[in-house]
Amino acid sequence: MVAVPAGWVTLSDRRTKRRWTVDVAGFSLGAVPVTQALYAEVTSLRPSASDGDALPVECVSWWDAVRFCNALSAREGLTPAYDVDEAAERAEWDATADGYRLPTEAEWEHACRAGTTGPRYGALDEIAWHRGNSDERIHPAGTRAPNPWGLYDLIGNVWDWCWDVYDAQVYGTYRVLRGGGWFDEHWSCRASVRRRSHPTYRVDDVGFRLARSVVAG
Repeated sequence: MVAVPAGWVTLSDRRTKRRWTVDVAGFSLGAVPVTQALYAEVTSLRPSASDGDALPVECVSWWDAVRFCNALSAREGLTPAYDVDEAAERAEWDATADGYRLPTEAEWEHACRAGTTGPRYGALDEIAWHRGNSDERIHPAGTRAPNPWGLYDLIGNVWDWCWDVYDAQVYGTYRVLRGGGWFDEHWSCRASVRRRSHPTYRVDDVGFRLARSVVAG
């Protein structure tokens, strides 16, 4: 886990042309997406379409990611961040919990940009696996260059599930995805790009990474 400093970030949505600024408290974020090895260690499951311990886990839904966060928290003696009732499509986040969770999309973009102001934190081929250089396959986590804060694969390789609902009035329970994946063209692999999907959706270019709040002791 990498310590991400407090700051602020301006988010934008191309569909609505809306821009909004969010203050971000300090938190911790996984240096790489959750790997297949860690996912199997915690859940005894290997859902991914491609097989490899060092590859990011994929074919995981938002609900799978939330359940994993709680399971890993319990294993490490931490307070689970989520109270989950999947049948009722309800998940509540306890912001005082010290356990693992998904980043908010503001946290994600703040961490991705790492103080940079351009569409990406470096040259695309150096920092990301995308359609132009991936040979149309996923790659081991952390094998492209990191951003200035030591975080890998925030752009490219797999999309990251975020905590947030995308737009409840228009899309209901759809959740936010960020970062672009190994099959995406360059225009989808940018710090500002937002994608949405149903929380039950599973596909081979979507994974997740872990976050933890800084909880006052």
